[in-house]
Amino acid sequence: MALPEATERLSHGAPTWFVAGKKTFVTFHDDHHGDGILGLWCAAPPGVQRQLVDEEPDRFYVPAYVGHRGWIGVRLDRSPDWSEVAEIIEDAYRAVAGARHLKLLDAQ
Repeated sequence: MALPEATERLSHGAPTWFVAGKKTFVTFHDDHHGDGILGLWCAAPPGVQRQLVDEEPDRFYVPAYVGHRGWIGVRLDRSPDWSEVAEIIEDAYRAVAGARHLKLLDAQ
């Protein structure tokens, strides 16, 4: 919520964060359709998903529904590095935010 004009509301039954109430950048899921994963689904720049999933498949995964768009799943049930999670969330914001919001973020 510290990101410029970030908002949160339920979307498809899951806590979801949006840029200015419009563009989704992160969704929280707990055992989505019985997958047993506690995690975040995060927008990501091109190529990041494959790199993270290939290098650390125990911590990162291709999430349902949005994985085909390059989003990454970040496991929160695997002793996450919270500083890294914060960076991934900021990167997710940057991946979908427009120029005005990026300018606001860079000014922080």
